[in-house]
Amino acid sequence: MQASQSTVDPAEIAKFEAMAAEWWDPTGKFKPLHMLNPCRLDYITAQIAAEFDRDLREPAPFQGLRILDIGCGGGLLSEPMARLGADVVGADAAAGNIPVARIHAEQSGLTIDYRHTTAEALADSGEPFDVVLNMEVVEHVAAPLDYLTACRRLLKPGGLHLCSTINRNPKSFLVAIIGAEHVMRWLPKGTHEWAKFITPSELETLLEQAGLDVVDKKGFVFNPVAWSWRLSDRDLSVNYVTASLAPSAT
Repeated sequence: MQASQSTVDPAEIAKFEAMAAEWWDPTGKFKPLHMLNPCRLDYITAQIAAEFDRDLREPAPFQGLRILDIGCGGGLLSEPMARLGADVVGADAAAGNIPVARIHAEQSGLTIDYRHTTAEALADSGEPFDVVLNMEVVEHVAAPLDYLTACRRLLKPGGLHLCSTINRNPKSFLVAIIGAEHVMRWLPKGTHEWAKFITPSELETLLEQAGLDVVDKKGFVFNPVAWSWRLSDRDLSVNYVTASLAPSAT
């Protein structure tokens, strides 16, 4: 079988390579992700628990589940999944992220299989996962449909795919680029390209074309007064997340 063509964008990888050492600094270049992470985790854990009938009050509710965190960065999502008992593979196309993630996991007493690889390479190898976490990655790839198709190929029948990204509209330009990169300076200038942002309807179409069934959408909404994030059923105007399922075995 011919290997799938990589959807990695070298320019995007270079951006994150340059910031790799700062992944676990809550006041550094990844401050926005540290702020968003509790809200992301609330959504992720609730969706996994509902889909696989797990009780989050148990000490290791995700035991027996194999989870892929694609675009894992320094492990901000991989580590909580491992603490919840999952067998976690963290994959990133930016080689510099992997040593940072491995060292932090070791210091935290966690066993996580971190790899410098791509979704396409993993899919070609035939590795199956119950859950694929695809958070804040799709807006950085060269070919979103090919990338999402690779993510679907990584799922077991009936597996769960969680994907978050940024909407494309004037508000997202003001908030995610002007606000986050130029005014607040939470991120280096040029981290995001507004033209690569994806609207919810576009993402739903791409997911369906990739062979996934979208079952839920929520917005991540920032409250500047409370200085915190919350989930919203209605406001998907900037950051948002989707849950979709791979076809069940026939």
